[in-house]
Amino acid sequence: MGEMGGMTEGMMLRDLLALLPEASLAAVAVLGLLLGSFLPRARQWPVRLLAAAGAVTVIATTVPVWNHDVYTLFDGSYGLDTATNTVRLVAAGSILLLLALSVPGTRGEARESEFVVLMVLGGLGAVLLAGANDLLVLLVAYLLASIPLYALTAFAKDAPGTEAALKYYLFGALFGTTMLFGAALILGAGGATAYPMLANETYAAPRTALALGAVAVLGGLLFKAGAVPAHFWVPDVTQGTRPEVAALVTTVPKLGAIVAIYRLSAIVVDPSGLNWRLLLAVVAAATMTLGNFAAFFQTDVRRLLAYSTISQVGYLLVGVVAADRSNLALPGVLLYLAAYALTNLGAFAVVCAQPRLRTLTDYTGLLRRRPGLVIALVVCLLGLIGTPPTGIFVGKLTVFTAAFDTGLGWLVVLAIANTVASVFYYLRWIGPTLREHSAGDQAHDRALVVPRAVAYAAAAGAVLTGLLAGPIMNAAEGSLAVP
Repeated sequence: MGEMGGMTEGMMLRDLLALLPEASLAAVAVLGLLLGSFLPRARQWPVRLLAAAGAVTVIATTVPVWNHDVYTLFDGSYGLDTATNTVRLVAAGSILLLLALSVPGTRGEARESEFVVLMVLGGLGAVLLAGANDLLVLLVAYLLASIPLYALTAFAKDAPGTEAALKYYLFGALFGTTMLFGAALILGAGGATAYPMLANETYAAPRTALALGAVAVLGGLLFKAGAVPAHFWVPDVTQGTRPEVAALVTTVPKLGAIVAIYRLSAIVVDPSGLNWRLLLAVVAAATMTLGNFAAFFQTDVRRLLAYSTISQVGYLLVGVVAADRSNLALPGVLLYLAAYALTNLGAFAVVCAQPRLRTLTDYTGLLRRRPGLVIALVVCLLGLIGTPPTGIFVGKLTVFTAAFDTGLGWLVVLAIANTVASVFYYLRWIGPTLREHSAGDQAHDRALVVPRAVAYAAAAGAVLTGLLAGPIMNAAEGSLAVP
């Protein structure tokens, strides 16, 4: 009995040590709130440094365990594998870029520490979404990845931000409730909440209850990803909130949501015999098509980027559809997520560096004043199209190949057509920057040097991800953690 108790304590200690990356973000959030309470309201920059140290700690504690065997923690409720580790690294890197990106808007503000803490909690929620191997953990992660972002959306306390936050919250509450209802149905049908146990029980479970439950849970995850039919909040939130918050909302939650959809579909839904691939294929087709065609008519750069992110989710779901049917599916999706995070943050960094330029025509002549910034913008926009040698090009090529190997040729053809069509609206933004008319500039504001540096770094990272796609893909190969 004593030996069993020792083994249990040893396993518990191992599980806690394995969660050091997540624990570091949680510790930063708690310490950041405490530190912000004692610092002068106009000098809360140490909280930002603390958050950066937490993100670096995530990277430093994740890289050494990258090649370790995949396994689950706490009786199979949390999975540690390539997918979780990838989201850890990409979320931590995104937090570092976002901390720099938000300097002009929040530095010296009375609520700077709250802003940073909410950002860190949103990143932690995304990581927990990616590793969730139990419906209860998934629900908690959904709330943690949502509630801080509602507050951030309205952080400026202006009318557009408040309206955007209200829409975001109402949609989040609706799909959160739907997700809870779906989890209850799956529990009733399968008799468990842990994915491994459900994988063994769902084949004999009642078809109707299981199907409704799976669709409801996937609906909540599609909301976090910003996919059809849960996409309506994305353009309003992106346009109404601060640009640095829009960059966060359109990037970090998608990391966890896409991996969560992949994990739930591959481990739980696929063994049940439900035809989930056709459902997700239709969702992917509708998402990429609606996102692209809605972007055609946008003149506000933030709304254009919002619909662009919707279309990118559609392409990512093409890879998810091929889960467990192609060896390229998981590494392709993970590479795509990493490349998308860098590229999307780079595009938003340009918007943050020129906050007065709101429409496409406002960017007219920017090349003469800010040639480096325009080059970064062009690289990021061409990267979002999927132009070589950027990382998204390799990611798209890989997930399209995986879907084709799965027998979904029609979806691949539609995705390629959408990719070609997207060239039009990205060029609508690039074109004005090359004209002669001089655009307005914010050269007098030294704080805007930081977003410009982020734009340059992200654009370089988007290209570097493509050039190093081979090693990245090899590192991303693996399987999901199932005990």
